[in-house]
Amino acid sequence: MAEGGKASPRIGLALGGGGARGFAHVPVIEALDELGLKPIVIAGTSMGAIIGAGYAAGMTGLAIRNYSVELFSRRSEVIARLWKLRPRTVGDLFSQGITQLDAERVVRTFLPEILPEDFSDLSIPLKAIATDFYGWGEAVLDSGSLRRAVAASAAIPVLFRPVVIDGRVLIDGGISNPLPFDHLGEDCDITIAVDVIGGPVGGHSKPPGSSEAMFGAAQLFMQAITREKLRSSRPPTILIRAPPNAYRVLDFMKAADILDAAAPVKDELKRKMERALAR
Repeated sequence: MAEGGKASPRIGLALGGGGARGFAHVPVIEALDELGLKPIVIAGTSMGAIIGAGYAAGMTGLAIRNYSVELFSRRSEVIARLWKLRPRTVGDLFSQGITQLDAERVVRTFLPEILPEDFSDLSIPLKAIATDFYGWGEAVLDSGSLRRAVAASAAIPVLFRPVVIDGRVLIDGGISNPLPFDHLGEDCDITIAVDVIGGPVGGHSKPPGSSEAMFGAAQLFMQAITREKLRSSRPPTILIRAPPNAYRVLDFMKAADILDAAAPVKDELKRKMERALAR
C-alpha cells in the first residue's frame, strides 16, 4: 500500500535492446527501488531481457550495478570467461562459422548465479522477446528455461548462433520488437518503456567501418520499428531514452562509464512518475 492508504499503482516495465547501452536500464530500476515501487510485469528485449531477468529474480538496481561494474572493470576476468567459450572441437569451429558464439554458454558464463533456472521461480513475471527466424515474427518467452530464453532474446545475428526452443529457431528480439511495451498487458496503471537503441555517430563525410556500418544499420532499423510502434500502438505512460549515443553496442568494458552517463535518467523517471501518479 502507498502512503495515505492508497493502493500502489500497477506498473509495467519494458526494457529495450541495445547491447552494452542497456546498462542504462539500471538507473531506472534504482529509481523504482528508491520510490518503493515494483512492477507487476517486465518485458525485455535482448540486453533488456538480461537486465530484466536479474531484476525479476530479486536483484536490486544497486546489486545489478555492482555486479556489472565489478565484472567489466576486470579485463583479465572477462578474457578468462571468454576463453571458456572457445569452440570445443574443430567441428564446432567450422560447423556454424568461426565468428559465432554459443549464446546460451555466454549467458551461463557471464550472468550472476542468483538467476533461477526456470521462469516459474522469478519474483516478478518476465516476458523475454526473441525473433522466430523461420516464423518471420516475434516470439514471447515466459516459461521454461530462463537462461535459454534470455540467450535467444540476445542472440545477435553473426555474433551468436541462433537458439532453438520448442522447435523454433530464435535470434535477437531487437529484429522484431526492440522496445516491447506492447507486451505489458492491460492490467497496468502505468507503463514505463526504456529505449536504449541509440544510433550512429561521427562525421558526416567519413564512411563507417564494416562493423560500425553493420551495427549502425541495425540501430537505424530498430529505431524505425520503434517509431512506427509508438504511432500505431498504445504508447507507454512514461518513455525514457538513454544513454548518450557516444557508447556503442559492444562497449561492455565501459559499463561504469555508461552507468555514469545514464545517471540523469534516475531523476527524470522520478519526475515523470510523480506526474503520472498525480494524474
